[in-house]
Amino acid sequence: MSELAGVAVSGRSAQAQGLGGSDDPSSVQTPRSVRAGFGPRRPARAGTAGTRRRLSPWWGALLPLALLGVWQLATSTGAYPASQLPSPAAVVRAAGDLWERGLLQQHIAISAQRVFVGFGLGAAAGLVVGSLVGLSRWADALLGPTIGALRAVPSLAWVPLLLLWIGLGEPPKLVLVAIGAFFPVFTTTASALRHVDANLVEAGRAFGLRGVSLLTQVQLPAAVPAVIAGLRLALAQAWLFLVAAELLASSIGLGYLLTESVNNGRTDRIFLAIITLAVLGKLSDAVVGLFERWALKRWA
Repeated sequence: MSELAGVAVSGRSAQAQGLGGSDDPSSVQTPRSVRAGFGPRRPARAGTAGTRRRLSPWWGALLPLALLGVWQLATSTGAYPASQLPSPAAVVRAAGDLWERGLLQQHIAISAQRVFVGFGLGAAAGLVVGSLVGLSRWADALLGPTIGALRAVPSLAWVPLLLLWIGLGEPPKLVLVAIGAFFPVFTTTASALRHVDANLVEAGRAFGLRGVSLLTQVQLPAAVPAVIAGLRLALAQAWLFLVAAELLASSIGLGYLLTESVNNGRTDRIFLAIITLAVLGKLSDAVVGLFERWALKRWA
């Protein structure tokens, strides 16, 4: 019995030495298997970033295809006359006719040029003014109420004023598209900069960053997701303002094609202009989405 007791005592002492050489629970080392992560684990929550599976983008084509089927069914059964709802084939024929004459390409090119130039001007102005208002209480007090009031002005309300001030030609169209792109970028930039983590700003100042360098190296990178969301909204707004812009004595462009088709009763071309605007808007949004992925990786 004494020999067994001695063995038990020696075994406990060896175990205590292997776990830290002390009977204090705080000094006991965690076994390597536990530190390595063995043992029972909690199941990952559904919907987290590690477990969420990305669906194929082709799922997004289901609704347009379903709408196309309903459209074809409505026209083939005669539920609506062709003057109100042309068939998909009639719209395709109208697109082919304009394409063969080179008109559809010109409409698309001119409208895309107006949107991207106006979007660039408006987004740049919105970024500058939004940064100023978001970082300065004086600028917010002076500019914020006026810009907030102008944001509620409809796009068509600017048309006669731009005609009076700038006249005809391309400048008023670009200015109107820029106005549409300005407000989303301004709003998101100002709001995002107001909510940048104060500790992050203080850390930047501790490294000697001030003014523009602090803005470009700390504050704007922290606001990148919100700013890019504003850019996407601004691009969509630019396409919306395009139709109003091309009411300013235009002779070419998708907005002109839309209004001319309304005046001539060409419902097939009306649908063609609407569908073309929708497709171009989605493609341009996809380009900004690619830029968003690059920017988030760049400033991660």
